[in-house]
Amino acid sequence: MAARGAALAGAGLPRPADRAAYEHEIEVLRQREKAHTREADAIAAARRRLPMVEVDGGSELLGPDGPVTLLDAFEGRRQLLAYYFMWWPGHPAADQCEGCTFFTNQVSDLSALHTRDITFAVLLQGRNVTYGPQDAHRSYDASRRYRDFMGWTMPWYSAQPSLETLLGGREPGMFYLVGYVRDGDRVFETYWTSRRGVQAMDHSYALMDLTVWGRQESWEDSPAGWPQGCVSGRTTAGAPEWTPAPDWSGRPISQWPRLAAGHDDDLGPVGPGHPPVAPHCH
Repeated sequence: MAARGAALAGAGLPRPADRAAYEHEIEVLRQREKAHTREADAIAAARRRLPMVEVDGGSELLGPDGPVTLLDAFEGRRQLLAYYFMWWPGHPAADQCEGCTFFTNQVSDLSALHTRDITFAVLLQGRNVTYGPQDAHRSYDASRRYRDFMGWTMPWYSAQPSLETLLGGREPGMFYLVGYVRDGDRVFETYWTSRRGVQAMDHSYALMDLTVWGRQESWEDSPAGWPQGCVSGRTTAGAPEWTPAPDWSGRPISQWPRLAAGHDDDLGPVGPGHPPVAPHCH
């Protein structure tokens, strides 16, 4: 951590204040936070009143035991939240999408969702915005090895056989979080979001936002002198340095602890690769 600590040694700090002045400004900010919470509740209420659109519940997915359907992915529950993971076929683990890896890595215990009749599942798109898919089965097999390397246990499917139908005109190769509900054997889409909307899966950014330096990313509105050198979800090393990667170099952050624990990131015969492309972080 020494290198990282040295880089931050000269970073800006807030102005000092006595306890009374500090508490006063916290209270002023708290009123804005409370208004933000109430607005979020109002938006959630409006979300619950959106119409729904029917989708083909028989749309084919690839599962660990072969073809299944979107309806099967509900696992008998009434609701399904599906994260559409980009998955970059032909790329090794180090080149996989840092955004999809970051968000998926924060989804762990699903029991609370299950008590509300909700299944969470990952649906692989098998492509990104720059190039199209490869063989669906080969791509899915490689992605399952990535899932095992990362230690993820959520249901894991490939949506590649029915991707155009399921996306319904949305751009393939961007990550999406999509909500579904079923009425018997009929399946309806009830909500979707993309880009920063998928931060609903996140707790790390939410906790960073509570700290004085925030996410330390260049787009943030921070005072002069605040550290803002983190430009992607990648670092060129793991603990203790965690050196931020300035570009496509390095690895998705959450891969480093898996490697340190001795887990194998060999994805097998992933097929012909493609030149790395600029990441889509937000």
